[in-house]
Amino acid sequence: MAPYSSKHHHTSPGHCDWNSAFHGQNGGMGEQIVLQCRSAASIDCLLSRCTVRGEEITKEEYAAFYNSLTNDWEEHLAVKHFSVEGQLEFKAVLFIPKRACFDLFDTRKKPNNIKLYVCHVFIMDNCEELMPEYHSFVKGIVDSEDLPLNISREMLQQNKILKVISKNLVKKCIDMFFEIAENKEDYNKLYEAFSNNLKLGIDEDSQNKTKLAELLRYHSTKSGDDMTSLKDYVTRMKEGQNDIYYITGESKKAVENSPFLEKLKKKGYEVLYMVDAIDDYAVGQLKEFAGKKLVSASKEGLKLDESEDKKKKKEDWLLKFYHTLTEGKKC
Repeated sequence: MAPYSSKHHHTSPGHCDWNSAFHGQNGGMGEQIVLQCRSAASIDCLLSRCTVRGEEITKEEYAAFYNSLTNDWEEHLAVKHFSVEGQLEFKAVLFIPKRACFDLFDTRKKPNNIKLYVCHVFIMDNCEELMPEYHSFVKGIVDSEDLPLNISREMLQQNKILKVISKNLVKKCIDMFFEIAENKEDYNKLYEAFSNNLKLGIDEDSQNKTKLAELLRYHSTKSGDDMTSLKDYVTRMKEGQNDIYYITGESKKAVENSPFLEKLKKKGYEVLYMVDAIDDYAVGQLKEFAGKKLVSASKEGLKLDESEDKKKKKEDWLLKFYHTLTEGKKC
């Protein structure tokens, strides 16, 4: 990860050394992190640390911090460490886990995702206003220089600064998803664990709906064992095909044998298999991609696109038929 500068970074006695925060003299590494993470000094180390003697924060150091922050026994899948400066200033470290918690969508569970700090002072364990629900799996820390120290939960709900921070965090998360997508193996892990979250985002986040749609993956009549993106589907569309076709069902096996596919297969049209419970709802919100309408293969009275050649022949025939009728009337 490339280093970044911070005007708040210095080496005075009030700021701890990163290595001492992670490898203290008393107790094991995990215990040290749990104890140190609450202190302003170690948070400043994490969020404001510049390279020391040309050294970057190591993968192992991020992993240790992530484990202590989340109590996850596994290493994280990805991390984004950044600062924003200007009219608004904050620093953040965001982690994406490798696996989904078994109770990810359990509304009875008290969430523990994004910890909020103000000027390195701990404010709350989970600040729900910082992330939309579809990003509920993202873990991390945010440290703001602009929020008041005595801010309450009621004030947070109406706070304009927090809304701007949230917008930045969502953008960084989506950037991180696209970075992960560059590695097929890693993206398969992300998608297997959190595809339902991305589909939920199609409804929740109208501003980023188009970007999120690029991250969706489906099996199809032409993808084999792999999954395809909507973008790749569009590149394979047959000449004269104007719509993206899909079919919903309980499983891939169930939709593969659907009689609704026969007509489309004869035309050589690819059909996406949407087999998650949320797919029907998500596609209803998305409606189109890259200017192509999403059309259900099981739609009653489905009319397939005609090739330009067939269209021209049909138009010529109708024109000739019209002339025949008009000529007959003259007689």
